[in-house]
Amino acid sequence: MGAMTELGYGWLTPLLSYLMAVVGSALALRCMVRARAAEPGSRGRWNWLAVAAVSLGIGIWTMHFIAMLGFGVTGSEIHYDVPLTVASLVIAVAFTGAGALLVGRGGGAVRLRRLLPAGLLTGVGVAAMHYLGMAAMRLHGAVSWDPVLVVLSVLIAVVAATAALWAGLRVRGRAAGIGAALVMGVAVSAMHYTGMAAMRVSLRAADHTPLGGAGTMAFVFPLAVGLGSFLFLTSAFVALSPETEADAESARERRGGPSLPVRP
Repeated sequence: MGAMTELGYGWLTPLLSYLMAVVGSALALRCMVRARAAEPGSRGRWNWLAVAAVSLGIGIWTMHFIAMLGFGVTGSEIHYDVPLTVASLVIAVAFTGAGALLVGRGGGAVRLRRLLPAGLLTGVGVAAMHYLGMAAMRLHGAVSWDPVLVVLSVLIAVVAATAALWAGLRVRGRAAGIGAALVMGVAVSAMHYTGMAAMRVSLRAADHTPLGGAGTMAFVFPLAVGLGSFLFLTSAFVALSPETEADAESARERRGGPSLPVRP
């Protein structure tokens, strides 16, 4: 028996999830700007890249699960398998981290042969996070997927991830960074809702078996709120932290010409 899916809180959760994607993207872009200003191979560069990776991964994961707070299936409760849900967070951070480190290591020009594999790696990781998070769902029914929309969602994830890494290398100034983050929020949200549109639920009639896992408000909500708070606090810290001498020097260089160009 087919089931209707619904958005339980109307536009509230889509808007909040978009905000989290924007905050995570903006923080990651700002950290990548600070990373490229640091000495190549230095501890400072690795630290900024690590914060960028964690911020982007957490931002995308939080976006996904805040959106899922408003998701419902008529005729069934929804629970989440705790280990799989946590694994989806680890995958998001690990893959975004690998992509950021691939394009951020060393100095000089960043070539397409590093940018494109990094974008592919990050995008596949984002898609894996999404579908592992969906696999963590427990409900009274079976879930199937439209393969065309699944492939489309993965392509959107790869393009969005490549654009995010490129922006992290090219965007200069806070205004440009905010603009890039707004666009990235749209791309990440498009990937999520395309993936959700691919989902088909068939309920099992009169199935009252207790669901495994944890309830949405008991597990996903506090975890999403905690990670969202981390993003906002980290954003405030990065925004208020003084620029180092290397940052100032990099800014002078950028006024004189582009830094870290992407070459074919």
